[in-house]
Amino acid sequence: MKPIISASILSADFGHLADETRAALEAGADMIHFDVMDHHFVPNLSFGAVICEALRKANITAPIDVHLMVDNPDLYIEAFAKAGANLITFHEETTPNVQETLAKIRAAGMKTGIAVNPDKPLPSLELVRQLDMILVMSVFPGFGGQSFIESSIDKIKEARALITAAENACYLGVDGGIKISNIEVVAKAGTDFFVVGSGLFGTPDYKETVDQLKAKIC
Repeated sequence: MKPIISASILSADFGHLADETRAALEAGADMIHFDVMDHHFVPNLSFGAVICEALRKANITAPIDVHLMVDNPDLYIEAFAKAGANLITFHEETTPNVQETLAKIRAAGMKTGIAVNPDKPLPSLELVRQLDMILVMSVFPGFGGQSFIESSIDKIKEARALITAAENACYLGVDGGIKISNIEVVAKAGTDFFVVGSGLFGTPDYKETVDQLKAKIC
């Protein structure tokens, strides 16, 4: 599967969000990543579907993947579908019925993903067979700009083996502390979907950064 760079706008300049998003895409980012936080599941509050809608109105047409770090993901599905999101990732422990949540996402016309925190187990083989993405968190979610947890490499390798065993061509994503200096080792562990926040928006030249990131994974 083609490697994907998804630019996490949590690290962008919100005073110029549409311009920042457009600049990341023009630099070569493939998708836009939303970190949605409710100040309950994680100790931070970010943004919701209104931002997705605003970017669509600003003629941002690239795919948008949404990571729901919230207590009840079902409450957000319809709004993000209407706003133009393409993929929703949530945490198993945030919903009483994972299958019902997955079904609601699919019924709304979006793809599905499961996110896994550093201290949580990977999804079951049966569940992996139903997903479009597993998102391994290489930091504890809640804030941008954190350092990559090195032990995540072992978890990424385990996730790749699980996807292979499931015989499902879903993406293996990694989110947290991804930058030029570590993306190659993350890719070699089996990742093909890279969420990059401060490792892109915190750099002076977005195109040069994306070019270097892709040179190490392609």
